[in-house]
Amino acid sequence: MAKKGKNKLPSGNSRIQVYDYTDVDGKKHYKSFTAPTKKEAKFLAAQWLAGKAAMAEEDITLYKAVTRYIDAKRGVLSPSTIRGYEAVQRNYIKPYALGRTKLPDMTNTKLQVWISDISAKVGPKSVRNAHGLVSGTLEMFHPDFHIKTTLPAKERPDLYTPSDQDIKILLQHVEGKELEIAIFLAAFGPLRRGEICALDSGDIHGNMVDVNKSMVMGPDKMWHIKPPKTFGSYRQVEFPDFVIARMKGIEGRIVKATPDQITHRFERAVKSTGLPKFRFHDLRHYAASIMHAIGVPDQYILQRGGWATDNVMKTVYRDVIDLEAVRQTKKINKHFTKVSGLRK
Repeated sequence: MAKKGKNKLPSGNSRIQVYDYTDVDGKKHYKSFTAPTKKEAKFLAAQWLAGKAAMAEEDITLYKAVTRYIDAKRGVLSPSTIRGYEAVQRNYIKPYALGRTKLPDMTNTKLQVWISDISAKVGPKSVRNAHGLVSGTLEMFHPDFHIKTTLPAKERPDLYTPSDQDIKILLQHVEGKELEIAIFLAAFGPLRRGEICALDSGDIHGNMVDVNKSMVMGPDKMWHIKPPKTFGSYRQVEFPDFVIARMKGIEGRIVKATPDQITHRFERAVKSTGLPKFRFHDLRHYAASIMHAIGVPDQYILQRGGWATDNVMKTVYRDVIDLEAVRQTKKINKHFTKVSGLRK
């Protein structure tokens, strides 16, 4: 039943409000539909109600609903995200009773038991990823159900961020090899693996590199070059002369390797040098850490690295900032000791 009230908006459009659900506090919630005419708004409302009723009558299981959710998202999400969803469905939904639960029978107790079961086997990040997929599915196919669950506390990632000295040692080891260019682009860019592998000679203009595509693995298990996942990933990065000189004369793709090949070659290089184990992706962490340490404002670090928000960026370089704080504290105390004229 439509909610009574004024249906005409200042814009001239018509709005229809339809009852959606009543929350635990007894407050009624309504769904709004806006269109140029009242007739069109009513049509949208009727269409939504019909879809909601059909879904309730169909009585599908959570596993089947997740399949439909993934299929509905294939056209807008990256292949890697879809593969991740399918892995979650295969490993954390299909083997559990929750996956066989029909949507009308879903309860928060069943969800909480499922969370506890998978928490005993995998870390908090995996649990949150699985919970996110289930939440999205229920929001789409069972909108009357309101999730109230407790998730395991987040763990601080145990990441090793390489130092300037680590980078120097690594570059000496791979000098003259294709991997050297990949490390330059990641550590001094900082570009991602997929962005490096998709980079073409036509993207280089003087010292400026246009980042406008990425190499990703598709559903066919083949590598494809596609536009970036997010708008923020489109950017221009100015590199120092020595990096540009190393790429001069290369036609077509600058780095011919695939992202997986870069990873394997990098792992062998790090092991050969005897450096602490770290990933190729940690070169981006190194770049963010150093830029912050030398005083580059966060907004420029975000822009250069193609980060959508500063949450991830700040997480990865926090450890390096802490180390820098220790060094600066020693420098400060040494200065004040000198000023005081006192000695131990």
